[in-house]
Amino acid sequence: CCLPDCDCIWTDWIDVSYPKPDKNSGDYETFENIAKINSSWVCEKVENISCRAEKYPNTPIADLGQKVECDVDVGLICNNKDQQIGGVIPMPVCLNYEISICCTPNKPECLPITTTMGTTTSTSSPTTTSVSSPPVSTTTPTPTSGETPSSTTPTTTTTTTRPPSTTTSSSTPSTTTTVPVSTTPI
Repeated sequence: CCLPDCDCIWTDWIDVSYPKPDKNSGDYETFENIAKINSSWVCEKVENISCRAEKYPNTPIADLGQKVECDVDVGLICNNKDQQIGGVIPMPVCLNYEISICCTPNKPECLPITTTMGTTTSTSSPTTTSVSSPPVSTTTPTPTSGETPSSTTPTTTTTTTRPPSTTTSSSTPSTTTTVPVSTTPI
């Protein structure tokens, strides 16, 4: 299944956001916010996440009485507007949370391979060209001997020549090429 040195590695506890007492505020320990605060932070693949309240590190977040999203796809989101009076604090405000993320090591052998392949398909139909010329007729009068026109009967010879008919056929096969394609002009 997995290579032993590709097991996810847990980060230290991360806290990049602090909730304000404003109804439109909250605590947002999201991967996007972590990357904004620390541009060198990289986690190619989040495999697991752990979330806790800073002041209550040993209390499961489900027991704190707050509505909190702790998700491997986004990180932690807590909105003040979703909180009710009660739980561990007497105000409808998010606690300050922190997260720890288990990241796949950023090594080529540990990350899933993503390959994009394109396919180019070119199809040509067979081509048939026919060339044919109309018959050519030539009329040549044949003279007859005789002195008097009345005793002379002209003879006409008609020769019909048919040029040869030419048919050319060519067919281009269907070609399927998988990219990457290198085309060198000839």
